[in-house]
Amino acid sequence: MERQKLKIKQEILLEGLDCANCAMKIENSVKGMEGITECSVNFVNKTLTLEATQDEASDIVSAVKNKIKMLEPHITPLEKGSDHDHEHDHGSKNIKMIVFRLILGTLLAAIGMFSPLSGMMELGIFIIAYIIIGGDIVLRAARNIVRGQVFDENFLMALATIGAFAIKQYPEGVAVMLFYQVGELFQTIAVNRSRKSISALMDIRPDSANLKRNGNIVLVSPEEVKIGEIIIVKPGEKVPLDGKIIEGSSMVDTSALTGESVPREVEAGSDVLSGFINKNGVLTVEVTKEFGESTVSKILDLVQNASNRKAPTENFITKFARYYTPVVVIVAVVLAFLPPLILSGATFSDWIYRALVFLVISCPCALVISIPLGFFGGIGSASKSGILVKGSNYLEALNDVKYIVFDKTGTLTKGVFVVTSIHPQNISAEELLEYAAFAEVHSNHPIALSIKKAYGKEINEEAIQNYNEISGFGIQVTVAGKKIVAGNAKLMNKENILFEQPDIIGTLVHVAVDDQYAGYIVISDQIKDDSAQAIRLLKELGIKKTVMLTGDAKAVGNAVGKELGIDEVHAELLPHHKVEEIEKLDARKAANEKIIFVGDGINDTPVLARADVGMAMGGLGSDAAIEAADIVIMTDEPSKIPTAIKIAKRTRSIVWQNILFALGVKAVFLILGAFGIATMWEAVFSDVGVTLLAVLNAMRVLKMKEF
Repeated sequence: MERQKLKIKQEILLEGLDCANCAMKIENSVKGMEGITECSVNFVNKTLTLEATQDEASDIVSAVKNKIKMLEPHITPLEKGSDHDHEHDHGSKNIKMIVFRLILGTLLAAIGMFSPLSGMMELGIFIIAYIIIGGDIVLRAARNIVRGQVFDENFLMALATIGAFAIKQYPEGVAVMLFYQVGELFQTIAVNRSRKSISALMDIRPDSANLKRNGNIVLVSPEEVKIGEIIIVKPGEKVPLDGKIIEGSSMVDTSALTGESVPREVEAGSDVLSGFINKNGVLTVEVTKEFGESTVSKILDLVQNASNRKAPTENFITKFARYYTPVVVIVAVVLAFLPPLILSGATFSDWIYRALVFLVISCPCALVISIPLGFFGGIGSASKSGILVKGSNYLEALNDVKYIVFDKTGTLTKGVFVVTSIHPQNISAEELLEYAAFAEVHSNHPIALSIKKAYGKEINEEAIQNYNEISGFGIQVTVAGKKIVAGNAKLMNKENILFEQPDIIGTLVHVAVDDQYAGYIVISDQIKDDSAQAIRLLKELGIKKTVMLTGDAKAVGNAVGKELGIDEVHAELLPHHKVEEIEKLDARKAANEKIIFVGDGINDTPVLARADVGMAMGGLGSDAAIEAADIVIMTDEPSKIPTAIKIAKRTRSIVWQNILFALGVKAVFLILGAFGIATMWEAVFSDVGVTLLAVLNAMRVLKMKEF
């Protein structure tokens, strides 16, 4: 039997990555390497994420780094987690150097244009100006040709401008390269500012922690603090790690995690999460999670890596760009040589010039850059509203949602149950509540907690034997020699216990003692304040059907459904029945329509996985919710669901504006170039100018407000 190879997941920081086309080239090349099972380049946070199967993990990472350096020598690949995986301040130095080169080259070109030089002297000064301004572009193009990477923006610009020199259009060759380089410089600045704007949205990472050690307060990195250690959080500081308050009280700002503007009151015994901001009091906190497992760390990881799961639109543009540029080059070659051969009076110099213009226009930078920026901006905007989207594919999928399926408890209702009435039969009410409390002693279900709270006494667990929890039914247990059965009506029927089902709104827990019915307890849940508003807003957004699935009694489910205006209610369901209901709905929907399931992310994992988009409610600090769902609502508010859909629709709108705008402008200029109307100046604008406008448009998604 062949020994199973080691599977690794590695992140590599691509320092110096400012070209989306380069990102696409790196991704495609690394994907084709032996041993790589998965690869994605996140242009926004300059990270390559790969999965590989290899006996020696370091070998494959080293090979990938070499590949990157070979493809793009100006990019420095750094392993995340190394001492150098941070941003170096090379950007401003590089920009100053580029600006100096452009000014020097422009002065030389001006001398060539306005001085009385001619012949070889004129050519020489323009060549020197050209090399100073665009020598790096020509060098990259030559290197890429040697490596078989022909069709990129460097090749197109080098070919077009050298072609201009070939037909003795020296000033235009230099000027076009200058315009292109200036455009690239502005584009780099715009992209970097966009990245900073997106990063600022998630500026929740704490810089330090006040660690209490040997009676002293020591300022340390959050990564150095271990579970069980004590930290002090002063007014105005971010809570650096998840923990429990052991001393002090304060108001905390949770907006960075939840989008909630109203501060929350905390005191000794309260849990606090990393990323909260302490407003006034001094808090002494016992750390319960290391930084790598803390809420802020997981949220940052989710948001920063969301672009690795690419939307269909992004994948389409990547494939489109791969074939689009070679096709345009072929058309340009035909345009350069065919008309002079078949049209009388046509000259090669004229049609070669038109073909060169055609080439400059063809670069797909505007599409390749602006689309991932648009999606990442949408994900960042959602995160500021307390909505974590795990990938741009899920954000785009929200546009096609026509069916929304809800769990009831903890999703549409508060999940805070209270015993409202006790109905004994042949025993006292105190005895009935006591038997129920003993039966529920080991359960953490909200219903069980409400019964134990109503009982209010300490339970002697030594009196309990043969404890058996039956999923979807209830509990069987022996207490002081008596057989106790507590659960729903299905459990009573299963145990052949005679009883009458009362017509009461609420959750009923039936109790039987030694196979004799002993009565029932009524427990009520409260509907969340914004549930009805959420359902109304969803219908305004064009949702065809809202469905509620619950394990609760039909009377309770129907009452909640009626009050909220839900279209369809299915009650008394076991977990696998919920999956079956999703599958029935899936069979009825159109191929392009999608289903969201909204649950608590803990008990509903199978349904969350089965739906097109799984959304966990109340996921703040819940590891299970974050793991199970595609989208996590960081608060308990159902009204965040229409907010998420609106953000998705706005993001798609901006992305498609960029696609149609870029393709439209390029189509117009391609036609103008082919007919000799557009010069290289217009051609460069159609490339660089459109890219800049598309990037600026993509950043509008960050300015979306809470709906």
